[in-house]
Amino acid sequence: MPRPEMPKWLSEDGAPVSCTEKVKVMAQNMDELYQTAQDAFEDALLMGCSETQLREYLHRLITALDNPYR
Repeated sequence: MPRPEMPKWLSEDGAPVSCTEKVKVMAQNMDELYQTAQDAFEDALLMGCSETQLREYLHRLITALDNPYR
């Protein structure tokens, strides 16, 4: 499956994040996150872990992220 296309980042009120540097940092962060997740996924598959269980756990991992800025 190919890497998902990077979205246009929006603020909570729906306005686009237009600062070039912020968008660049987001792209770099998402690329790093994707590569780290891909590497961990492949390692787990090579160790014999269930692909279904891996995908379910990765979904739970993202869902469990906490917003400390509320």
